[in-house]
Amino acid sequence: MLISFKSKSSPAVLMYQEHAQRILDILHKSPTRGVITPAEAGHALELLEKEVAETRLHPENDIEHDVHTPETLEDGETGEHARAQKVHFSQRAFPLMEMLRSAKAENESIIWGV
Repeated sequence: MLISFKSKSSPAVLMYQEHAQRILDILHKSPTRGVITPAEAGHALELLEKEVAETRLHPENDIEHDVHTPETLEDGETGEHARAQKVHFSQRAFPLMEMLRSAKAENESIIWGV
């Protein structure tokens, strides 16, 4: 399932729920529906920056495998098996962190699931 984070301050950020779950757990937010107010954006950004810094200290525990990237065959067809790519938490969190910075600067909320 996809989660679409929306804010008037920046373009939407789409994430698979399984990838967004770690971020939302850190922020104590529900994946079903939620809001990060402008007042909460600064603290949310701090929490995510702290987690990014922590994962950089222990990179061997940080890697997630992205199996949603389809493998393309020579004739343009998509293979049944997806190719696993290594994706770090900082890479997953970056788009939402940028959205948080923008929302905080422009005094806008971030919403999802509505």
